Amino acid sequence: MCGIFAYLNFLIEKDRQFIVDTLVKGLSRLEYRGYDSAGIAIDGDSEGDVIICKQVGKVEALRKRIADLKIDFGKTFVSHGGMAHTRWATHGQPSERNSHPHRSDPKNEFTVVHNGIITNYKELRLVLEKKGYVFESDTDTECIAKLAKYLYDSQKGNKSLTFTALTKAVIKELEGAFAMCLKSTHFPHEMVATRRGSPLIIGVKAVKNLKVDFVDVEFGGAEQIEKHAEEEANLLSPIDPAHPKIRRSQSRAFLSEDGLPQAIEFFCASDPSAIVEHTKRVLYLEDDDIAHINQGELHIHRLKREDGISSIRTIQTLEMEMAEIMKGSFDHFMQKEIYEQPESVVNTMRGRVNFDEHKVSLGGLRAYLATIRRCRRIVFTACGTSYHSCLATRAIFEELTEIPVSTELASDFLDRRTPIFRDDVCVFISQSGETADTILALRYCLERGALCVGVTNTVGSTISRETHCGVHINAGPEIGVASTKAYTSQFIALVLMALQLSEDRISLTERRQNIINELYELPRYIRETLALDKELQQLAKDVLAKEKSLLIMGRGYQNATCLEGALKIKEVSYMHSEGILAGELKHGPLALIDENMPVILIMTKDSLYPKVQSALQQVAARKGHPIIICNNGDTNISDAYRTIRVPQVIDCLQGIITIIPLQLLSYHLACLHGVDVDFPRNLAKSVTVE
Repeated sequence: MCGIFAYLNFLIEKDRQFIVDTLVKGLSRLEYRGYDSAGIAIDGDSEGDVIICKQVGKVEALRKRIADLKIDFGKTFVSHGGMAHTRWATHGQPSERNSHPHRSDPKNEFTVVHNGIITNYKELRLVLEKKGYVFESDTDTECIAKLAKYLYDSQKGNKSLTFTALTKAVIKELEGAFAMCLKSTHFPHEMVATRRGSPLIIGVKAVKNLKVDFVDVEFGGAEQIEKHAEEEANLLSPIDPAHPKIRRSQSRAFLSEDGLPQAIEFFCASDPSAIVEHTKRVLYLEDDDIAHINQGELHIHRLKREDGISSIRTIQTLEMEMAEIMKGSFDHFMQKEIYEQPESVVNTMRGRVNFDEHKVSLGGLRAYLATIRRCRRIVFTACGTSYHSCLATRAIFEELTEIPVSTELASDFLDRRTPIFRDDVCVFISQSGETADTILALRYCLERGALCVGVTNTVGSTISRETHCGVHINAGPEIGVASTKAYTSQFIALVLMALQLSEDRISLTERRQNIINELYELPRYIRETLALDKELQQLAKDVLAKEKSLLIMGRGYQNATCLEGALKIKEVSYMHSEGILAGELKHGPLALIDENMPVILIMTKDSLYPKVQSALQQVAARKGHPIIICNNGDTNISDAYRTIRVPQVIDCLQGIITIIPLQLLSYHLACLHGVDVDFPRNLAKSVTVE
């Protein structure tokens, strides 16, 4: 949801065209997050001049709008700070006036780009309007820029006022979730980035190597702390005039050998995918960090000293590759990601499963296995597709661990204020690791003393940092809004957790070995299923494309597949679809069945096969014409039915195979309906607001 990208160059000469291209390309890398308008803010031709350009629609429309501006694109800047944003409407309709960046006044003294929701914006707006400030938009973001100007104007006589101090004063007044970048004509070539609840990453690209791979955190009251530290040091050792002490307010990472500033570039973004083509050296901001970039140095400040947060921020190396965020020979990212599943499931298992010895080892859980095994219950909490992966694996978790398992939608979990106890284990699943409801549920459980486990696809995400332990699914970047390969990788990661937790149960040895043997064969089964693509494309064209609604039925392990398949079809093709537990057919849904209602029935060879056969007979008796997803070699199904035949796998893994035809059907239906497959309307990849 929304995307921030900012670019700062220091002592590296760049022309305006390069700066604009960098900002716009950064936005294009963030398009998958979902948006309805975009904009940029760059320096003008004279000191104190800021150019803002905004456009409703796609980033490409913004690029054309910028090209039409009557400005000198050849003008060069030795130092410059520019910001850009893609907006997903929450307050106010998609329009140019509601697009970011927002400004404090017609002179653009303060400009801001912001992700998240300011919950007290109405109160702030009322106060500022009474002070004479005129608002130009319906957004909550504009009050940040206006508040910054109001606080700056009230301190005009204070010559020592810094951009950091001003930003601290601003965020003290804000309630809610935010990630934002601030730029001001009063602090030229400086930028402040801060976050609370929404992700923000800073990339660093230096001409010379950085001296250290971390940045010190500077706390409030730094002068007194420095003085006290200096006094203490003098008691312990004499001062060596040849080696003067480094001031705490200096950024050690950015000091050069000769003490002179070094040429450097900084990139701020909501997501690593916008940074990876420029640099792989990144720093993840924590909640309430205030990052101040000035004179080629990055300083990180915090409001409070005693808040239990580490006093350094490590500069990490991104593992992501450019090829992973490119479409390659595929028409859409969703199609590419469906076809990547034979490799992504291997990546999830790589280094974790010893197929010869039938052993599973998840390094991130090793220290907590004993605690998890003796817990009272396991509570899975997630949203959307991640929730379906919990449903898909709940049965095998309970079978192997013999621990009660509950699955919770994060939003409902919070609404009910669900009782959580210290001997519970709470597992939080999120592809991005930044899902707002799941993070709030995590913090709720942490407060109550439960052991919290994270399952994410994003290293450095909020969930991966705030949980006690966890598993990275290693599916690789997922750009398409509709999750495909992340679902199958989450599925496998949770099965691996169940396998490792059950290692101490000798009676389940044979069952575990059978599952591990089938995990080894899984990539081959997925490739065989992907080979049905042409057949599924024809089925979508001939049978389903003209329909307005679709029911998908199954039971047992396949119930989650029905729900996930229906969600995919809803998400990308805008066709109404509903996943139904076949056991509930007689309790209402059977009323919908007639010769005109399309039905997909998942009927694979497992212990519930006879019961699903009964559901098939009930549908057929009402003149229904179900399309049946069944196993290869199943001779019990009449030739009168259309079938989609997939390889037979052990029951608890069959859902990984049966979801693939539904992913492909949803993709082809979207293409046939002429909709944007990778960017469905009204949806965002990373849901960072409640």
